Amino acid sequence: MGTDRFAEESGRLNDVLNAVNLLVWDSRTQMPTGGAAARGRQIATLTAIARQIATGPAMRDALAAARDEVAGEPETSRRRRAVAAMEDGVAALDRIPEMLLHEAALLKTEAQAAWVAARARSDFPAFRPYLERSFALQRRIADALGWSEHPYDALVAQYEPGMTLAKLRPLFTTLRGRLVPLMQRVLDRPPARRDFLDRDYPVDRQKAFARSLTERIGFDYAHGRLDETVHPFEISFTRDDVRITARYRPNYLPAGLFAALHEAGHGMYEQGIDPEIGRSALATDIVNLYAVGGASFGMHESQSRLLENRVGRSRRFWELNFGLLRDAFPEQLGDVSATEFWRAVNHVRPGLIRVEADELTYDLHIALRVELEAAVIAGDLAVADLPAAWAERMRADLGLEVPDDARGVLQDVHWSTGYVGSFPTYTLGNIMASQLFAAAERDPTVAAGLEAGDYMPLKLWLNRAVHRHGRSRTPEEILQAATGNGLDPEPYLAYLEAKYPLGEAG
Repeated sequence: MGTDRFAEESGRLNDVLNAVNLLVWDSRTQMPTGGAAARGRQIATLTAIARQIATGPAMRDALAAARDEVAGEPETSRRRRAVAAMEDGVAALDRIPEMLLHEAALLKTEAQAAWVAARARSDFPAFRPYLERSFALQRRIADALGWSEHPYDALVAQYEPGMTLAKLRPLFTTLRGRLVPLMQRVLDRPPARRDFLDRDYPVDRQKAFARSLTERIGFDYAHGRLDETVHPFEISFTRDDVRITARYRPNYLPAGLFAALHEAGHGMYEQGIDPEIGRSALATDIVNLYAVGGASFGMHESQSRLLENRVGRSRRFWELNFGLLRDAFPEQLGDVSATEFWRAVNHVRPGLIRVEADELTYDLHIALRVELEAAVIAGDLAVADLPAAWAERMRADLGLEVPDDARGVLQDVHWSTGYVGSFPTYTLGNIMASQLFAAAERDPTVAAGLEAGDYMPLKLWLNRAVHRHGRSRTPEEILQAATGNGLDPEPYLAYLEAKYPLGEAG
């Protein structure tokens, strides 16, 4: 049968891309620095093989036969959606020259290693040639994919289908218009006590607590693991093997703690995908040649931000779990109450580092990156001028002076790995997270579980509403079915405005 042949070809593609994911995971967690060039070639070779499978005659023949078989099925059937996803992906790959993808894959690992070294030395000039090549390649990919209003649109659509710069700019304007005044009102209040967050927290104990806490909220360690890295990330090799990472600072506890919660949200998404979707076109980002099961990067971020913020920064969460944390760090937290800790980790203070930003300033970090990368892709800003432009935006948006490149333009891994256009999905994820969490809380079982410290009802609700569908539903369809609305920033803004003006979080 055509669908059987199609399933097998799709499985072969997914297998190769999962092997790529394994090499990527190793390059970010275990690989010696001297292995970057060889690893880049290995990943480029496997990526080329994946492209050949996706666009080769066997896939095209299987796709044609499967298309005929599923033609009479409902548009929403998974088999029909899988065929449509592969058709769209193959059409996009046909527009991108094979050598262009090969060059981009070859650069990725090498540029990432160069970024790690440059970040450690706070040396943007050392990284600049790699970044210039990366942005130039992404502009060529955008042109190959095609765009009408702005070349950035072609790149954003790879991560969030249907999203454009023209839609993002008014969204960020709405957020900035309400978040900046709210931030200022909070900053005018006396600050919360935070001295205890900067005490000495042995990293080995941080790792142990991060593992126990992520297991408590639902991450399955029988099918996953937690490792340390320079920049936290999640990656999977099917739903049965999901890797999450965190970055720990010995003198700042929240960094590793909330990174682990964040990545666990990503990991639980991949672990919750319906087994029948695994190793299929509905667990494969065909355009980006990436094995991932989430409906979009924004929907993926909704799961990480939901666990990190809506659960992990809630007052009830720390009323229930602070005792466990204090048991892990009795010398550091013996004079701290659960309320003090909760206030401290919700403290609003403009900072330099995106991944450590509070809820009110986080989206300002994203807006900065979106405007800068869009300007570079359009040719309106030179890569050489990025550090100065970054510093100017940080000064204007957050009132901060950038002291060095490591805490400025070099802080994120995304540009070194070619993920230009992915930053908007963090803010989209914040918005979706609040919509989904509001809907989940209306379920009495979920609400009772959160009150009692039982996070399984929430996990099961997310499994049903989001995770199990993989890429068989669009983000819009998932939101509509789960919440009754499409993308809407109002629940997110209402949540922040209800939380912070009361002064409860410091």
